[in-house]
Amino acid sequence: MLTNLVTTATLITLLNLTPFNKPQEQVLSANSISLNNRQPVVAVNEVFKYNILLTLAYLKGEPKGANPINLNEVEFTLQPGQVFAFHEDILPEYQDKVVRVTGAHFNGNDGFKSDGYLMGDGVCHLASLIYMAAKNAGLEAKSPTSHDFALINQVPREYGASIYFNPGSQTANARQNVYVVNNKSNPVSFQFTFDGDNLKLAVVELL
Repeated sequence: MLTNLVTTATLITLLNLTPFNKPQEQVLSANSISLNNRQPVVAVNEVFKYNILLTLAYLKGEPKGANPINLNEVEFTLQPGQVFAFHEDILPEYQDKVVRVTGAHFNGNDGFKSDGYLMGDGVCHLASLIYMAAKNAGLEAKSPTSHDFALINQVPREYGASIYFNPGSQTANARQNVYVVNNKSNPVSFQFTFDGDNLKLAVVELL
């Protein structure tokens, strides 16, 4: 009788500890860039860093005026067949498939800063990180316009992605975008973490 009670208690303990409802995860790729190493000029680098974090704040769903420097984690998930685009002006082939965009337009009205050359400069670095991580994960990804005209530190040139958004220029905007398709049979999660220096992106398949 005592043995049966012990066995029953052990079984209950195991049942309580076993994460039956938690999906198993498989990391498909893990990439990172230092936000303190975007540009050699410190003042320019700070603009790049701010604009990257602000874009992630919009992706997280934060309202205008949120302090992006407090950002540390952002995550979104694509179901099989769903598409992420960096902004909402998209190519015809992705119509009705895009379910997630950053929600940012990279202009002063959205709170983005200029480095004296471009408003919103630096967002191409974030887009390139996403494109690189998606390709390394074996996902279908497209960047119609390359960023090979300028170096992006810690990103090989073949993954450089050019981003552009100007109201009323939908065709040009759509060609300067990044598209990621979940071509897996399971959901795929994009998990961003920021430790104050390194911005990391893990692409994880939820099994």
